[in-house]
Amino acid sequence: MYTLYYAPGSANLVVHLALLEIGAPHVLKRLDLDKGEQRSPGYLAINPSGVVPTLLVDGVPHGEAAALAMLLTERHAGAALAPAPGSAGRADYLQWMLYLANTLQPLFRQWFYPGDHLPAAADNIKEAARIGIEKAWTRIDAHLAAHGPYMLGDTFSLVDLYALMLMRWSRNMPRPATTWPQLDALATRLKSRPSWKAVCEAEGLVEWA
Repeated sequence: MYTLYYAPGSANLVVHLALLEIGAPHVLKRLDLDKGEQRSPGYLAINPSGVVPTLLVDGVPHGEAAALAMLLTERHAGAALAPAPGSAGRADYLQWMLYLANTLQPLFRQWFYPGDHLPAAADNIKEAARIGIEKAWTRIDAHLAAHGPYMLGDTFSLVDLYALMLMRWSRNMPRPATTWPQLDALATRLKSRPSWKAVCEAEGLVEWA
């Protein structure tokens, strides 16, 4: 049994989707970010960064969305959400997971919270983030056109779930991810899966559902 601390639509979304795809029993504990529950002493005791998600694995708390999602694929290898170690597709899987985690997701942080570190440069930071995000979508769209229909070719994987979460985050940007044709097709394909319908119901997501 896993316990997932989450806030609707936040970075926990990829972990929640992975739990649903795997079919692993889990309990959800919602945090109200607007009320600052992520900074409460109780929560900071299990996640000193004060962010979501946190996943209790065998009763032990762990953080970092990409790491948690990848851990779940290893613990539940039978769900086939990732190529097996040593297989031909493993390198592409790792490459794309780290690209989304290290390149694309941090740009969204800059887009949503541009004044966190340099308030005087917030406008410039936000514009630079927009440019970076759109550049990433262009690269991913071209990859899908050449090697799709999924991020790892013919095989659905955790990489697709990660991309889906980030595509949703772009829904109110000047140019949402779904304005790229291959990304739009991928989003449509993934949103037809039972896991997407289940996660929207569980987290109360209505936008982009």
